[in-house]
Amino acid sequence: MKKTVHVVGAIIENEKNEIFCALRGPEMSLPNYWEFPGGKIEDGETPERALAREIKEEFNCSIEVGAKVEDTTYEYEKVTVRLETYMAKLVDGEPVALEHAEAKWVSREEITKLDFAPADIPAVEKIANQNNLKKW
Repeated sequence: MKKTVHVVGAIIENEKNEIFCALRGPEMSLPNYWEFPGGKIEDGETPERALAREIKEEFNCSIEVGAKVEDTTYEYEKVTVRLETYMAKLVDGEPVALEHAEAKWVSREEITKLDFAPADIPAVEKIANQNNLKKW
């Protein structure tokens, strides 16, 4: 049986309605795919707490986690991933990619042009068409 990994992703939006996206590096699993930044939920953590911790560790900034956007389970070749994505906003600092190959702010119109990891796609499609998505 495949291992299931429970992860969280942050849809961080700035004042210009741009979304922060990160490119997985060649040494990471699922290399060269774009994703909403985040990571694994540790034992005893809520998804929201895990998300705030991962963003601090990987991007050296602090976020406030808002409404859940999507809960997707995707079966990759070697692992099953359950990804919960949440709206978020920066509360301290600017994100800096410490582990990813690249990171950038992308408009909702442009976001569908990036090659996202399959588990992220339902959330990408949901936010691409909704400028009035519930944030908080």
